[in-house]
Amino acid sequence: MTKTIAIAGKGGTGKTTIAALLIELLSKKGVVLAIDGDPSSNLNMALGLPLTDTIGDVREDMMKAVQSRTYDTSISKPDYLDMKIAESLVESKGIDLLAMGRPEGPGCYCAANNMLRTCLQRIAKNYDYMVVDCEAGMEHISRQTTQDVDILLLVSDHTLRGIVTAARMKELIGELRSSVGRIALVVNRVHNGLSPEIEKAIRDYDLDLVGVVPVDENVAKLDAGGAPLIDLPSDSPLRLAITDIARKLKLT
Repeated sequence: MTKTIAIAGKGGTGKTTIAALLIELLSKKGVVLAIDGDPSSNLNMALGLPLTDTIGDVREDMMKAVQSRTYDTSISKPDYLDMKIAESLVESKGIDLLAMGRPEGPGCYCAANNMLRTCLQRIAKNYDYMVVDCEAGMEHISRQTTQDVDILLLVSDHTLRGIVTAARMKELIGELRSSVGRIALVVNRVHNGLSPEIEKAIRDYDLDLVGVVPVDENVAKLDAGGAPLIDLPSDSPLRLAITDIARKLKLT
């Protein structure tokens, strides 16, 4: 059975960094379907993979064809999406990548999103893990594009605002139809441990703290040279922290 991990949080907290290293770690144990839910689509760069087409492009092309009545009705829409998603899949050893791309344009995309969800669920069955790097907020989960999640990692920076945002996201889960198993908190880019104020906020909001990720100077060096994050040395503080988080979540 595929285990689905979604990584969410407010913008700028380092979700993609954590997602990339977790994906790489899990790829050593099984085959991973990586979903880039951010419209900026930079998970591929963190993983050192190319990217050409996105699911957003596929959806837009189909909607335009339907609206202009140029769609080939000899192909069912679900079959069309299956074919185009397969063409958009970036394949590599242990990791396949799909990028969601741009959000919807004007008009109703409910039917297209429902078909996309069904297609993704069907594809995901071929993988041991599906890791979703969500855009800022809870858009993909609230739209039901990603319906069932085994582990939701809420990523916060070392600020009270980040912790409050994570707590609100946790509350939002209860209002959705999505089935979510464990909801855990990761505090990223921390200097010298958590402050007493942040520790108190985590307790007050009853958040399940599963990891504190220290600032890692190696990341800036890789970014400056345009190298993928998976090139981090094996003993880097960030990589070691992700390994510990995966252990606590019983993923390794």
